[in-house]
Amino acid sequence: MAEYWYNLYTKQVEEGPKDDYRQLMGPYATREEASRALKTAAENTKRWDDEDAAYKGD
Repeated sequence: MAEYWYNLYTKQVEEGPKDDYRQLMGPYATREEASRALKTAAENTKRWDDEDAAYKGD
């Protein structure tokens, strides 16, 4: 099964890691998931920030 990665420098999806892992987000199961990497990361960060705020009582 192929793995897909989002390259932070080229802004392209790669099938299989082709660059240094410090430049990549992934792996993802599909090309579509990899293409949404930045959006998914932003959504996760917001959700975690909201959970932290709720836990702290902010």
